[in-house]
Amino acid sequence: MSGFIELTASDGFKLAAYSAGPTAAKAGIVVIQEIFGVNNHIRNMCERFSAHGYAVVAPAVYDRVQRGFEVGYTADDIATGRDVRMKLNDTQLMLDVEAAAKFLAPRKLGIVGYCFGGTVAWWGTTRSTSFSAAASWYGGGVAGTKDEKPNCPVQFHLGEKDASIPQADIDAIRAAQPKAETFVYSGAQHGFGCDERGSYTEADYEVAQKRTLDFFAKNLR
Repeated sequence: MSGFIELTASDGFKLAAYSAGPTAAKAGIVVIQEIFGVNNHIRNMCERFSAHGYAVVAPAVYDRVQRGFEVGYTADDIATGRDVRMKLNDTQLMLDVEAAAKFLAPRKLGIVGYCFGGTVAWWGTTRSTSFSAAASWYGGGVAGTKDEKPNCPVQFHLGEKDASIPQADIDAIRAAQPKAETFVYSGAQHGFGCDERGSYTEADYEVAQKRTLDFFAKNLR
C-alpha cells in the first residue's frame, strides 16, 4: 500500500516520506527528489520501481526548510525550488537519507535520484555505507564532488545537451570515476527522464530506466 509515512532522523528530526511497494520485498530503493519536492513525478517513479518488487521510500528532504514542499516545472517553480535548496544543510540532508535507509533495512538497498537528487544519490555512495548500488540521473552537483570515493557500484545517466552539465563536466566525471557506468544520451536535455517536463524524451527515459533496473537487479540480489 502506497502513501506518506513519517521517518525519524538520527538527530530526532521527523520528516515525511512517500512509501510504496511490498513489505515482503527482499530489496529496497531510496528515491531522491529533484528540487521540486516529492511531487507527482517522484511518487510515480516510486510506483514504477515498486512494480518491480522493491520496497521504495522517497524522503521529503526539504522538510527541514519547508514542510510539504511540492511544486511543478514552471519558471517560477524552478526559482522557488532552487531557493529552498540553497537553504538546505547537506549534513542534515544526509541524515534524512540515512533515515530512509534505516526504514528499509535490513534489506539490500539501492539509491536513485534525479537532478538535485542525482547529486544526492552520488553522495549516497560516497558519504554513506548503507547502499549497494547508486544510480544518478543528471545530477548537476556531481562534477563538483567527483573525487569522492564511492562505496558501491555507480551509474550516471547524463544528457548530451544538458545545459547544467557541460561536456567538460561529463569528461571530468568519467576521468575521476572510470569504474562507474556513465551513459550519455545523444541530444538529451536536463530532465529527459521526467514526463512532466518539456525536455522529456521517452526513448531515452526507457533506455535509462531499463539500465537502472538491470543495474539494481544485478547488485541488489
